[in-house]
Amino acid sequence: MASQKIRVLVIEDEPGLVMTLTDRLEAEGYQVTSIMDGQEGFETAKTKSFDIILLDVMLPRKSGFDVCQDLRSEGVPSPILMLTARGQTVDRVTGLKLGADDYLCKPFEMEELLARMEAIIRRSVTKGGNDPLILEKTITKRGEERYEGFSINFATAEVQRGEQRFTLSAQEYKLLSFLTDHPLQIVSREQLLEAVWGYGYDTTTRTVDVHIAWLRKKIGDTEGQGRHIVTVRGLGYQFIP
Repeated sequence: MASQKIRVLVIEDEPGLVMTLTDRLEAEGYQVTSIMDGQEGFETAKTKSFDIILLDVMLPRKSGFDVCQDLRSEGVPSPILMLTARGQTVDRVTGLKLGADDYLCKPFEMEELLARMEAIIRRSVTKGGNDPLILEKTITKRGEERYEGFSINFATAEVQRGEQRFTLSAQEYKLLSFLTDHPLQIVSREQLLEAVWGYGYDTTTRTVDVHIAWLRKKIGDTEGQGRHIVTVRGLGYQFIP
């Protein structure tokens, strides 16, 4: 993978960490651009193409949360891995809600960072908007599907509920397509991490729960009592058509 010169944008204001990341990533064969300012990082990510963005939360001039939100508002599809010293669940959830693909709390091991980067890139929406393992199959073969209370248009990545339309993020799209492709089957959080995100770290199962929560809101499941996406205690989730 690294031999393909994958383009990485590092938006981080700690000089020591920037140097460490740049040296290791370049040694692995990545092409690295580093920015130490949130506003400049946003402008760079908006105007140039990157395969993945490593984004710190606490940045001068523009926070990582704002950078992430504004990039998604601008339609920038590059996967975002947030790097944060904040350990509070609410901060991690905020990043995911704003469109980040994953988060990693500092301090972290470089091997874990590399593994997560590779997983995100492998599963990310690439040029043409199709993930070869999930999105291409879904878009070309499934089209629009109707369920009680909502419908999914896989060609436009939208959920419609009544008169309301909700755009699905890349990860929501892949998660919902996987669940609906396995009706009535109980799938564990680890299975979903592997199938949708491409890895199965126990410490990241919260990522699945957060995305499930956002999906439930979009399809209209009652809070705490999902009609379609059901929590099976101790086992995982089940999609009921």
